[in-house]
Amino acid sequence: MVVPPPSKPKPEPRPRGHVGNLVGRLSLVLLLIAVVAGGAWALGALNRSAPRPGAEPPFPVPFLEVEPGASAPGTGGQVPVTGQASPAETGTVEPLTAWASSLSGKIDVPARALRAYAIADLVMRAQNPSCRISWATLAGIGRIESHHGTIGGLKLGEDGRPSQPIIGIPLDGSPGIKAIADSDGGTLDGDTTWDRAVGPMQFIPTTWARYAIRANGDGASPDPQNIDDAALAAARYLCSGGRDLGTGSGWWAAVLDYNNSTEYGQNVFSGAEAYARASTGA
Repeated sequence: MVVPPPSKPKPEPRPRGHVGNLVGRLSLVLLLIAVVAGGAWALGALNRSAPRPGAEPPFPVPFLEVEPGASAPGTGGQVPVTGQASPAETGTVEPLTAWASSLSGKIDVPARALRAYAIADLVMRAQNPSCRISWATLAGIGRIESHHGTIGGLKLGEDGRPSQPIIGIPLDGSPGIKAIADSDGGTLDGDTTWDRAVGPMQFIPTTWARYAIRANGDGASPDPQNIDDAALAAARYLCSGGRDLGTGSGWWAAVLDYNNSTEYGQNVFSGAEAYARASTGA
């Protein structure tokens, strides 16, 4: 704080009485408090506006105004896997964990979510290789649906679940919203009147019932709040109908089936392309 120069000397005022001195002293104290408080506020504002040393800026995802059906985004290449068992049986292996941890900081996606997208990619490569879905496309969808399970400040636990269940708005036919009456007695979304999309990949109960699968093969019921189960179910849904997501027409047909909006598809495409390029250093 810069100290102002002293003012020009003035003639001494005539002495005031005891009350006058007390008032003067109180005024001086109040003035000092105001100055200190003002300085603290200014420093706080400066600290709030200034970037923290070493803080990484958010990963940029430029919006790509791609014409539907024109092309598919990059795939980012294969993800690592070792061992004889399938990824669905082993859950994850160390090379995959290392890959996810290394890439996480570069693209602002939680490593736990990256592992889930990669496992779904690997499972589909083994079970439905003609689909050619990629972890990058699943990450592009996860980014839009729930910011990879971290929407609203949530965090993904090591068990793959967000710190609080993710439950969407009621699909009650409000302007711009499709009306879907409750189909599961509120089992997944707690709503016995209307269906709601749930989990990191935002499944409505009827779609979840058709494509749900337990990713780690432990025999437990599939959980739409679990990022592993949700990512694999999303991959199964996108690959349904014999689609080839390696082509522009196949990719767009799958994503628009997930959400029938061109802008949605362009947002997913933009994220998938950005993630794929960053993962290969392009």
